[in-house]
Amino acid sequence: METSAHKALDFLKMSDVVSTQSRDFWVKVVEMLQQNWALIEPKGSKVTIYFLRDLGGVFDELNYSSLREAQAALRLNGFRRYDEDPSYSEMFARPESPFRREQHPNGPIYSSSRHWVDV
Repeated sequence: METSAHKALDFLKMSDVVSTQSRDFWVKVVEMLQQNWALIEPKGSKVTIYFLRDLGGVFDELNYSSLREAQAALRLNGFRRYDEDPSYSEMFARPESPFRREQHPNGPIYSSSRHWVDV
């Protein structure tokens, strides 16, 4: 059985740089002056949501069977498309690549389901 601790170790063993084609950022304001970001990346017939911090550190990821399902999950969990709200660009800037894997102080907060509700 794979525990969240095993997942965290596997996550950190992966390549340091995360290459994505998507620049369709989703954002969730988690507290004052802190946002979590998401990018949905196609991977064959599935998609991966990469979760990033403000400076582009990728701290978690989730896999879904379709773009529609990934978008619904993001919305359900309080994320909004950055480009849908003009005020976002006035408040904060998108993370810039290259994106690198880094550990979140609280571990894999979304893939562990501690701060994630699935669709």
